[in-house]
Formats: sequence, structure tokens, C-alpha cells
Amino acid sequence: MAERFGRWSEIAGLDLVRAGTTADAEEIRDTAVAQPLLVSSGLAAATALFGELDGAPESIDAVAGHSVGEFTVAGIAGVLTPEDALALVAERGRGMAEAAAAADTGMTAVLGGDREEVLAAIDAAGLTPANDNGSGQIVAAGTTEQLATLADNPPHRARLRPLSVAGAFHTHHMSPAVQRVEEAAAATTPADPRTRLLSNLDGAVVSNGQDYLQRLVSQVGSPVRWDACTQTLAGLGVTALIELPPAGTLTGLAKRALRGVELLSVNTPDDLEQAKNLVKEHAGTISPEGHES
Repeated sequence: MAERFGRWSEIAGLDLVRAGTTADAEEIRDTAVAQPLLVSSGLAAATALFGELDGAPESIDAVAGHSVGEFTVAGIAGVLTPEDALALVAERGRGMAEAAAAADTGMTAVLGGDREEVLAAIDAAGLTPANDNGSGQIVAAGTTEQLATLADNPPHRARLRPLSVAGAFHTHHMSPAVQRVEEAAAATTPADPRTRLLSNLDGAVVSNGQDYLQRLVSQVGSPVRWDACTQTLAGLGVTALIELPPAGTLTGLAKRALRGVELLSVNTPDDLEQAKNLVKEHAGTISPEGHES
């Protein structure tokens, strides 16, 4: 694993081991550091769980990633090699960091409230619903002025929680980053996914690798529809969900939206044995038509 992280660090252009062990919170808050770190952590956990990733899909019925996690699942599903995923996400991180520095923007989570009223308040403030996470959680993004307008006029029965992020991700403010990732992606040759691969764009199962790569590019400046991904997982009849590190957020959402599904957050090596057992118990429970068998 040390050799693997050494190779990935060279590709990403930063010391991933140091970033994940001794770097302080301020350093890894930098999205140019955080994004390759998140993807490398997820890919390392997937490798420990399934072995070399070219064999992983045999025991995986479907994969989905939230935002930058889409690069992790692209590596797991075989659309991108882990090395290509890290090279692209490093460009994405640098591009988004530069775009965020160019304007005073941010993001605020809106928790609870009536969905339509929340979306109307976000729109009235000139903001974008950048993450529609379902389970009563929508993240608004835009300029600090627009976020202040929302704070002064919050939706009825909703709580606002400003997020500690560098900028308004998944909005038009990221347009320069979209162009940068698109140029990098032009040199990448994707393969078709070897398992069901969901897209944040609309929750659809994507079967064409080039289509998924283009979705990865456009998603930099487009809202994340995790609510739609959750609906697709429910329709497929999933019986278990394993969240790779850093884990907890998505399983928290799934507790409310995927009732009856067995959930596991993998955050330390101690969680791997339980995860392997869960895979053995549930692999193949989705039929080719998409319903639980």
C-alpha cells in the first residue's frame, strides 16, 4: 500500500500520506488537497475490501458516489483506472480552488422545512440548490451576499448551517474549472462500467464510459442530485449499502431514505472484516431487471 500511495502521490502532485496523517485541518480544507485525498482514501479502502479493482465488480451490484466520490466509483467500476481517476480529480481540485478564489462565494445547508418552500427561498435569494441530498437536506450555494439574503429570509421551519468550504461548488461559479477538467479528460480513454454505475446528474444508471466521463466533467458546475441516486438505489432493490471513507454522511442520509437496508460506514481497517462479510451476504441480490431477487 505504501508503494501504491507513493505512485498516486506523484500523479496527484502532492504527498497524500502526509496530507492524510499529519497535515492540519486548514491544509486539507484546501479543495486542491482535499479532493485527491478523498478519492485516494476511497480507492485504497476499495482495494483492501475487494482486492485489485479490476475484479471488484463481481461482488458489487451497484456503485454511486457523491460529488468528488464519483471519481472514486469510476475507478471501482472500471470506467477509469485509479491512476486516471486521481490525475483527473487533481486537476478538478486545482481548478475548483482557483475558481473559488476568484469570487467571494460559499455554501449553506438548509435542513428541514417544506421542500418546495426551501427551493423557492433558495431561488429568491439568487442561489443554486447545489446539493439536493434528499432526507430534508438541500445545500444552497452562491455569493456571500446571496447567502446573507437567505439567512435573513430563511424558509419556514428550516435550519441553516453555513458550511466550511472554499466556494460555491456545483454552480456556474465553477465554469473555469469545468473547462480545465474537460481539457484534461480529452486525453483520457474511459471504459464502459463493469457494474451498475449511478450518476449525480439525474440518478440514472450509466452504461457508457464516455457518457459517464462527460458527466464527471459537467458535474463540476452542475447540482448534485443525490436524492435521485437514492431513489434509483431504492428502485434497484438494494439490500445493503457500504460507505467508503471518509464515511458517515451518506449512511446517515440512507437511514432516513432507505429504510430496511443494512448500512455500514467503513472508516478504519477494523471495519473491513464486517464489510467483507456484508458483501458475501448481499452480493447478487439485485436481479438483472433491477429488482431484489
